[in-house]
Amino acid sequence: MGDPYVGARTPRREDARLLTGKSRYVGNVRLPGTLHAHVVRSPIAHGRLLGCDAKAVWAVEGVVDVITPADAAGLRLPCVNVLPGQRITSYPVLDDAIRYAGQPLALIVARTPEAARDAADLLDLDLDELPATVGAERAMDARPLYPELGTNVITDFGMGDEDCLAAVEGAEHVVEMVFRMGRVSPYPLEPRGVVASYADDELTVHISSQAPHHVREHLADTFGLSHDRVRVVSRDTGGGFGAKEHVYPDETLVCLAAMRAGRPVSWTEAPGDRLSATLSARQAVHRARLALDGDGRFVALYVDVVGDLGAHPGNTGGSTFAVTATLLPGPYRFDRFAARVRGVVTTTTPFGSYRGFGQPEATLTRERLIDEAARRLGIDRIELRLRNMLRPEELPFTTAAGQRYDSGDYPRALRTVRDLVRPVGRADDGRRRGVGYSCHVETTGLGPSMDLKAMGAESGGYETVVLRMEQDGSVVVSAGVVSIGQGIETALAQLAADRIGVPIERVRVVLGDTAMTPYSSIGSIASRSLPIGGGALTRAAGKLRDKLLAIAAHRLEAAPEDLELADGAVRVKGDPHASVPLRELATSAWRGWDLPEGVDPGLEERDSYDPPGYTFAYGAHAAAVAVDPETGAVELEGYWVVNDSGVLVNPAVVEGQIMGAVAQGIGQALTEEIVYTDDGQPITDYLPPTTREVPDIEVVMLETPSPVTPGGMKGVGESGTIGPPAAIANAVAAALPEIADRVTDVPLTPAAVWSLLQVSSSQAGERGA
Repeated sequence: MGDPYVGARTPRREDARLLTGKSRYVGNVRLPGTLHAHVVRSPIAHGRLLGCDAKAVWAVEGVVDVITPADAAGLRLPCVNVLPGQRITSYPVLDDAIRYAGQPLALIVARTPEAARDAADLLDLDLDELPATVGAERAMDARPLYPELGTNVITDFGMGDEDCLAAVEGAEHVVEMVFRMGRVSPYPLEPRGVVASYADDELTVHISSQAPHHVREHLADTFGLSHDRVRVVSRDTGGGFGAKEHVYPDETLVCLAAMRAGRPVSWTEAPGDRLSATLSARQAVHRARLALDGDGRFVALYVDVVGDLGAHPGNTGGSTFAVTATLLPGPYRFDRFAARVRGVVTTTTPFGSYRGFGQPEATLTRERLIDEAARRLGIDRIELRLRNMLRPEELPFTTAAGQRYDSGDYPRALRTVRDLVRPVGRADDGRRRGVGYSCHVETTGLGPSMDLKAMGAESGGYETVVLRMEQDGSVVVSAGVVSIGQGIETALAQLAADRIGVPIERVRVVLGDTAMTPYSSIGSIASRSLPIGGGALTRAAGKLRDKLLAIAAHRLEAAPEDLELADGAVRVKGDPHASVPLRELATSAWRGWDLPEGVDPGLEERDSYDPPGYTFAYGAHAAAVAVDPETGAVELEGYWVVNDSGVLVNPAVVEGQIMGAVAQGIGQALTEEIVYTDDGQPITDYLPPTTREVPDIEVVMLETPSPVTPGGMKGVGESGTIGPPAAIANAVAAALPEIADRVTDVPLTPAAVWSLLQVSSSQAGERGA
């Protein structure tokens, strides 16, 4: 019998409540007597808070509390990921040293949100402003933001082959380019929010989070509470994209306010605060060199990564930049590879996670180098890639960065996407057209736990699932991963229904409550919910099924291997009359009736799956662009993706994940960037892509099971973000060969492309003169 659910396009069960207003977002939490908080943020990027006069605030009717740095002295949050030599490993919840515009300076609590907001304007801040430092390269030579450290470089380390630079210097051909990635915002649809309450020495926190257990332990440690006294609930999360994988200082302040007031306190991030308050990502400079021999074989790749950490390392420290370095080799063979990684503090919003976590940056650098090498050497860019690409028979393969790729057929993905591309635009409208390609290998299924320890992460990588069959034969799945819009609730239900042999309607999935679900150290991040959480579920389901068959075998006087579970009963294969209904079997098990010797009552299994290695998804992307040389405007006319994320539990969910992620990658490539003025103020114009910028996206899915994961799944949540910046940049370079070697920075806004064309035109004129 085939699996009726795994591999089927089962409608997402989450959508019924999300589309009918029955969702369980933080904004829907209503507790009696709730107070409301407003965060007072710094208007300057650098300086000191010398004083905070709240007399006028207390005069506002309805104000209940004012929390200033003195009230939060000693409260700090940890960096979970700590890179080699990282000089800052935690940060204060409130600080009178100001290092970015938007930094929390105080919290106003009142009976209504309007009173809290009005009172905030009356808080008298005595500020001593200092010069801002914007840009990581500039900051390396600037006055230290933390004088006690003597430098703004917080981490500096290398990886790879020690003789890589020598190999570069001795190569026949070297392509050297500098790439700059703009700072972008994860921008989830649901803003960050908290409703905290404190009663009977217990703190209960409703929060929009990707990792509720992570939040629980950090809040407990920060406030000196035992972990059993903190409950964190995150039922539905309206997008996270990495921005909600930890607890923020302002969210911690709301919890402090609830503890001080003895009443619930609610807070939602103001829309205007998002660009300065929620951690941003991507901003980095790569100085890269690709070396080739006379036959176009990759001899060496060396990249110097300088990443902008913002005011301090966030929860993930500088690990985004480390991931960039480890994934730079991509799906290719290099005789030598090395990278240097530096994380630098600046007077800008702290840096954090974003969907793709350093991998779009690596792909942009590598794939642009390859296209430029093909252009200079006169080699077809597809042929150059295939000449150097790892073949299926070479897998598993360990790269010079220590990544052990598990399975796949990288050349097949590239050939498939090449064959998908077709003309989509007019040829007579005066615009210049080009097609660009990119290939990547993606780390998914974050773990194993001991690897995380070795990397300096204060977390584990395993997941636990508790699987219970009730007396009526229905099934409850309880897991530590959470629902953030990725369809995990449906996917886990599909796995449980197939592995146990019950209708999916009889499966309930419980997520997002630390009081009701097993511990998950890092939750739903890093494309790990299904490969790790689903791996644990697959193993637990196997145990439960074996127990059911053992009990039924005892009742039916048959061998377990002669039984099958189908149509709501356990029956002898080939003899449907020799059977026992599942409900009857489950009732007997819970009552302890008619059990074989050595079998305990009940039908509940628990499994913790700590993966032996990572899983590696991969993909190939193609983009077709039309560029207006008069304005620099880039229109994306077509987009094609070939992706392999192992066994597809729900192809419809996978396609949706890829399409949404591609849209975010398009934003990074063309429209999105947080720009700072020289005095450290973020410019608030921020342009996520619309339907005008996102064309129809054609997705083809390959399916190479992972030998690592029970069930063969790999992650897919981030895959679509990784390829677009590189594919689109390569397409623009193909359309405008006169500036191809200078298509290095994203986003490729009209102004940026137009400027490159003007410089090229000017240089051509000078040569003519």
